Amino acid sequence: QVQLVESGGGSVQAGGSLRLSCAASGGSFRRNLMAWYRQAPGKQRELVARISSSGTTNYADFVKGRFTISRDNALNTVSLQMNSLKPEDTAVYYCNLDYYGRDVWGQGTQVTVSS
Repeated sequence: QVQLVESGGGSVQAGGSLRLSCAASGGSFRRNLMAWYRQAPGKQRELVARISSSGTTNYADFVKGRFTISRDNALNTVSLQMNSLKPEDTAVYYCNLDYYGRDVWGQGTQVTVSS
């Protein structure tokens, strides 16, 4: 069974940094697209960043220049380095795996940025 487990969330002041990690289990995912999404209270889940099997990355405009997504195919992990955090980055962050057309989600990790 494919599973994703996120870690690294927490509380930080504006301008600070956090690093999220996601460990995938249940197979090898080097050929699969992986991504980070987030959902703030009362809002829809939105794409933050994604990374292809070859390492090509895409970012939402609101995180460009501040967040960096990376992956380690040998360890089946994807990470999100978040710098210059803003209060509006407060949300639950979810790891996502495109498992041959089926979305697999982690349980989410809370990120809270105070002003």
